Amino acid sequence: MQFTQPLPLALYIHYPWCVEKCPYCDFNSHSAKTDVDERAYLQAMVTQLERLLPGIWGRPVESIFFGGGTPSLISEEGLNWLLSQLRALLGFGPEIEITLEANPGTVDFEKFAGFYQAGINRLSMGIQSFDNEKLKSLGRIHSSEEACLAIEAAKKAGFNNFNLDLMFALPQQSLQQAIDDVEQALQFEPPHLSHYQLTVEPNTPFYKNPPVLPEDDLAWEMQQACQKLIADKGYQHYEVSAYAQPRKMCRHNYNYWQFGDYIGLGAGAHGKITMAPQGKVFRTQMPASPGGYVEAINRGDSGRITWLEPDDLEFEFMLNALRLQSGFNLELFAKRTGLELDSIMPKINGLEADKLIIVQGRQLNLTNKGKQYLNDVIGAFLQ
Repeated sequence: MQFTQPLPLALYIHYPWCVEKCPYCDFNSHSAKTDVDERAYLQAMVTQLERLLPGIWGRPVESIFFGGGTPSLISEEGLNWLLSQLRALLGFGPEIEITLEANPGTVDFEKFAGFYQAGINRLSMGIQSFDNEKLKSLGRIHSSEEACLAIEAAKKAGFNNFNLDLMFALPQQSLQQAIDDVEQALQFEPPHLSHYQLTVEPNTPFYKNPPVLPEDDLAWEMQQACQKLIADKGYQHYEVSAYAQPRKMCRHNYNYWQFGDYIGLGAGAHGKITMAPQGKVFRTQMPASPGGYVEAINRGDSGRITWLEPDDLEFEFMLNALRLQSGFNLELFAKRTGLELDSIMPKINGLEADKLIIVQGRQLNLTNKGKQYLNDVIGAFLQ
């Protein structure tokens, strides 16, 4: 593998605690801080980063994303301390995007103002629905009224760049209820909107006791109607579930989809680092429990490290890049994987013959048929 230049670098920080774990959630999250205190956890993340520095030295971080869990539960003191440590250890890009996920039930104006003053310049708010009955069925701790107040409080605190998360195909949801949620979200003129279908994942309460969800045909109708509604308001549909006003794409997630590098700090966090001069790529994965993570870091364990083979890189690149609605330039494959483009051309040609993709010039796009059978397209690169 040969890389002509360093890949863009991002930083993901996992804050694993929630007030309550939602029954549909399969993320690595834990109810309340029971097995480790916040300061010990934050210190462990700084220690982990220090051990990773030799592999990323001199590369500026272009974005930071605080995910969870519920990062809006972090204390103001803890956030300020952690960001000061990050600034001391890393080079920040001149226009760095720093996003923090927020649950409307855990924030108010003062907390948003503290986040803004600390250096957070983008929020991602987990609204999910503006229907109180649907919020209750999802196990959310906030009401519709609290969601609206939180959005207004964030704007008042200075946040002019924020995302609203919405879900559709909720338990016993009608088409009109799904549309109503999107219409209410659009009234706040969010720079970014995430709109994705509720799915029942293994190892969740919903999997053990499934709710009554809309049939597939109705879910598809919801998706199509809401997509049109969002597009009519001038939003760019740039990824499967992501919509943005002009120049308001989430740069952090866009880096994932373009197969850039990212550091993953915290319990259960994953990372991908490319060592361009050596022509090598490795992934990191940390222990999932907060207590287990802190113990591992304190005894000198830096988690699981996996060196990626060419076949891994080929598949993982496509798994991410094919989610982009505008497709990607074929040259990006070589830049991000260090592999020759010729290595995938037989598969590209086969998919084009099956009318699943189209290549115009050097730009690869999914056809409408390819979008419908996206898993099959991605699966072609597993062979």
